[in-house]
Amino acid sequence: MGAVFINCAAVIVGSLIGVLLSRRMTEAYTDAVQTAAGVVSMVLGMQMAFSYENVVYLALSLLAGGLLGTWWNIDGAVMQLGSFLERLVYRKKQSPERQDDRAFAAAFLNASVLFCVGAMAIIGSFKAAIEHDYTIISTKSVLDGFMALTFSAAMGIGTAFSALVILVYQGALTLLAIAVQPFVSETLIHELTGVGGVLIILIGINLAKVRHIKTANFLPAMLVMVVLVCTESFFKARLSL
Repeated sequence: MGAVFINCAAVIVGSLIGVLLSRRMTEAYTDAVQTAAGVVSMVLGMQMAFSYENVVYLALSLLAGGLLGTWWNIDGAVMQLGSFLERLVYRKKQSPERQDDRAFAAAFLNASVLFCVGAMAIIGSFKAAIEHDYTIISTKSVLDGFMALTFSAAMGIGTAFSALVILVYQGALTLLAIAVQPFVSETLIHELTGVGGVLIILIGINLAKVRHIKTANFLPAMLVMVVLVCTESFFKARLSL
């Protein structure tokens, strides 16, 4: 779990530095930073997205996941959580319709998705728990710290609170590593990386203000991909008997 705490600390420190830098920026500079963060997110997302092995699974998972997420209104729930965290921080009730409130929640949402959907979170947690190899998590911590700096400079302090999601998500993966490791194949990692890459592209599109997309509504695509890959593996194993 020590590696998870380091990752959380890196995000918090990077976010605080980004917020301090943003206070010296005019609106024009802030827009430039936000656009740059969006472009970098899209490039990173495309690099990850091409890790997929089955484009049909990628399409099905995004379609089914998007429909499920819209039905469950995951984006709305995460935004409400972000607004709740903001009220706790500032100790006063604020309207979720205010622009500042939504910026806090959006920063929390986008950063949480960015830091948790990559393969490094999964593989790094497994290696840290099972092999006591912290190389991947340490590398991820450095990368997350720099991205947190960029995100917080563009969107604000809400980015820092994504550390809570990292703590829960990667902490759970680390604690469950031994139990779930037999079910995590190389194919599954590749497919989840591909879906995660698409989600990061959606974040980039939002940051660059190309179009507003409810990114969190596509999170179930990760679960749908797990079901598709595991179902395929099950039938292949049955046929080989």
